Amino acid sequence: MFESLSDRLSNVFDRLRGRGALNEQDVRDAMREVRVALLEADVALPVARDFIAKVTERAVGQEVLRSVTPGQQVIKIVNDELITMLGGEDASGEATPLNLDVKPPAVVMMVGLQGSGKTTSTAKIAKLLKDKSGKKALMASLDVNRPAAQEQLAVLGEQAGVATLPIVPGQQPVDIAKRALESAKLQNVDVLLLDTAGRLHVDEALMAEMKAVASVSDPAEVLLVVDSLTGQDAVNVAQSFTEEVPLTGVVLTRMDGDARGGAALSMRAVTGKPIKFAGTGEKLDAIERFHPARVADRILGMGDVVSLVEKAAETIKAEEAEELAQRMMAGKFDMNDLRKQLQQMQNMGGLGMLAGMMPGMKKAKAAMAQSGMDDKVLVHMDAIIGSMTRKERAHPQLLNAKRKKRVAAGSGTSVQEVNKILKMHQEMGRAMKQIKKMGGLKGLAAMFGGGMPGMGGSPSGAPGLPGGAPGGSMPGLPGGQLPPEMQDFLKKK
Repeated sequence: MFESLSDRLSNVFDRLRGRGALNEQDVRDAMREVRVALLEADVALPVARDFIAKVTERAVGQEVLRSVTPGQQVIKIVNDELITMLGGEDASGEATPLNLDVKPPAVVMMVGLQGSGKTTSTAKIAKLLKDKSGKKALMASLDVNRPAAQEQLAVLGEQAGVATLPIVPGQQPVDIAKRALESAKLQNVDVLLLDTAGRLHVDEALMAEMKAVASVSDPAEVLLVVDSLTGQDAVNVAQSFTEEVPLTGVVLTRMDGDARGGAALSMRAVTGKPIKFAGTGEKLDAIERFHPARVADRILGMGDVVSLVEKAAETIKAEEAEELAQRMMAGKFDMNDLRKQLQQMQNMGGLGMLAGMMPGMKKAKAAMAQSGMDDKVLVHMDAIIGSMTRKERAHPQLLNAKRKKRVAAGSGTSVQEVNKILKMHQEMGRAMKQIKKMGGLKGLAAMFGGGMPGMGGSPSGAPGLPGGAPGGSMPGLPGGQLPPEMQDFLKKK
């Protein structure tokens, strides 16, 4: 979502970093460009103006102009102010949790306009609470206006493994809310999620219905669901709801889309309500808690290593990872192991997602996009390995010219592509031998200053630059680039 804004800011900061010293005019010129970038990203004018004023006030001070690395200091200030913009004055940069510390059942009321993704978000949050927090949840659809809305929530409930309130035809929203509350108490439910009806625009009937439901259910949370693709209109809708309903938070949907990001950046400042969740895809597990610090890091091209590590922890089983590491260090890494690695990359969101979350990988991601390469490459590579026999996967050295032709024909690829994946396997094997000579994974972690996730170190590297390496480059990868053999494979692909 923030790619355009991130590119503009990266260009501004690259110029600042390239200078040994900065004067006040340099800083003001840079801030003027940042202001234009924010406005082009559809950030509300008052929010952009306030942001630039705060950054400029700090950036023209002695802490920057007399600093050894003034460019880095300016980026640090912008990072801090972005976190404040996204999370509020007292923000720690962490996600704002749901207020569920009430007498069960804690009622979460979902409100918003029709088509904003309210029903799907209800199911996503219910699944998240069940899977991550161990909460027993119940969902109830109060939408009697939209055809099949209640059936839709029931289907999503089955997919998510979350109970839904049985449908009683003809029952009105307030009566459904009362019945849902009684049912939740009888079933010892921890969280009751009420999916209210939406309208095409904010009107008196919509507000009256929501107030009536709130009066009988006494919700602990009232979450407004807005579609981030609607840009500044999403902020206007949020402001309208804020004036009428006691909102406690916002859920932004379609954060994986190609919107310019202005809605996300303006929402907290305009409404005063925290963004609690962000929808990142169509699947029911494609939702994440909104961490202002992590989003700020992504915008500034510092990546989001913490989220990447969390995603890896969810996707990769510890036992399998340990077994694979041992096999690699013992020199027994075969094509089956490479295939597992490729499948794990797909499960974690593909090459684009991973590159976007890695610090300093902005240029690599741009190179991938320019060459027309996408996640289909992973599918092709998997197909090539799948076309090999069990014996060939275990012993790739058996693949002679005749066998390579057969594998290429079976996978719908070329012999050249088969050769590329074999070369990648060989390069990874050689890399593992070198790591072994350096003292194994622990020795590698020590070389990185203990900063490798899972090796007893912090995933964030640079002092003064949260979540990123100095200058936004990835430690060990000059200029934030991929290793030559991987670059070669992607370039030719």
